[in-house]
Amino acid sequence: MKLLFAAAALLSATPAAAQTNPITKVLQLISDLQTKVIKEGEDAQKVYAEYSEWCEERSKELSHEIKTGKAEVAGLEATIDQEVSTIGSMAAKIEKLAGEISVDEADLKAATDIRGKESEVFMASEKELTEIIDTLQRAVGILEREMKGGASMLQLKGA
Repeated sequence: MKLLFAAAALLSATPAAAQTNPITKVLQLISDLQTKVIKEGEDAQKVYAEYSEWCEERSKELSHEIKTGKAEVAGLEATIDQEVSTIGSMAAKIEKLAGEISVDEADLKAATDIRGKESEVFMASEKELTEIIDTLQRAVGILEREMKGGASMLQLKGA
């Protein structure tokens, strides 16, 4: 490269007629190509630097997201464990309550049967007592009628 610059410098010092020389044109083209390659290299370096910076930022973001995600997973696993134990305790409570309900239903059925029997006994007693009361009321009515008639029962027996 240094040799090319030296040759280009020597040729540029020559008169204008010499610059139309094919070697001069080749050197000029090489010089232009070198400038173009250097500019493209600088542009590529700039693009690479931007891409590299983006990659580093994205890497940091992803690293942070991974850490956050792992923390969230740990929190959710703890919540799951807690809810599993709650489910277990609630299942035991449900079983206990189901047992109590079946006992209460059995007690209710027994009480209903007892009340039914007591109702039958009450109805029979009530019927019997109603008949007795009716008989007593008729007897009282007969006695009152006889008492109003003026003759007493003792007089009727003696007659």
